[in-house]
Amino acid sequence: MHKQIASLQEVFVDQLQDLYSAETQITKALPRLARAATSPELKKGFLLHLDQTRVHVARLKKICDTLKVKPTGKKCQATAGLVAEGQQAIDENALPEMKDILLIAAAQRVEHYEISGYTMAMSLAKALGQNDALRTLSSTLSEEVATDARLAQASGPAIQKAAPSDEYL
Repeated sequence: MHKQIASLQEVFVDQLQDLYSAETQITKALPRLARAATSPELKKGFLLHLDQTRVHVARLKKICDTLKVKPTGKKCQATAGLVAEGQQAIDENALPEMKDILLIAAAQRVEHYEISGYTMAMSLAKALGQNDALRTLSSTLSEEVATDARLAQASGPAIQKAAPSDEYL
């Protein structure tokens, strides 16, 4: 049985630990996505986001250090599942252009999860008056939203290239 969470501060810490676990898992998954991508631009995008994700991990660790709590101790099960789906996309027997679309879809699912996690963490930081944490989390959220936008932008040409001209709307 887990210790009862009895305060908003404890919920905040729980969410920070979940995000830390998520970001840590993502740093391990992004190199595999980059290796599997066939488009040079997509490979580059995954590696750029790997660098950003390492910064996200460091930011979360700094917030936890400030709060005098460990960032570890929780495994983000949702990210574990999303990473497993990403691995399925990597392992799929697909034409190169189809593989890239599958990889983009898997990566966007991860981004959407992260966006929701950072949004909640920011709401908690604001409610608790944790203004430094709020600013840091906001910076990370902006980067996650930008990554999602780049993935969405990459999917258009990939889909258009892969689709027969009379099927693409």
